[in-house]
Amino acid sequence: MTTKVNFRLPDELIEKADVAAEVRHKNRTDIVIEALQEYLEEIEDDEKFKEAVVELYLDDDISFEVLKEFIGRQNAESIKVSRNLLEQGDSLADELAEL
Repeated sequence: MTTKVNFRLPDELIEKADVAAEVRHKNRTDIVIEALQEYLEEIEDDEKFKEAVVELYLDDDISFEVLKEFIGRQNAESIKVSRNLLEQGDSLADELAEL
């Protein structure tokens, strides 16, 4: 599945992408996709980045599926279980406080 994206890039970046596309016998879109994939693979190894992604999940800014893409299924499952336990603990604490 693909999504059409419309954004602006500096002219010099477009020129470089066009040259790279010609040299590699690809189109501009393929070059941009490859560059974005390489960038994302690079930052995914950064621990601070992973921590920020987890925070986004905990704040309900991203879905579990997106979290899984960045930190892996097993780690994402651990975070999900921990989050559920924390939420249950908060709920129990609220109930006990009312007694």
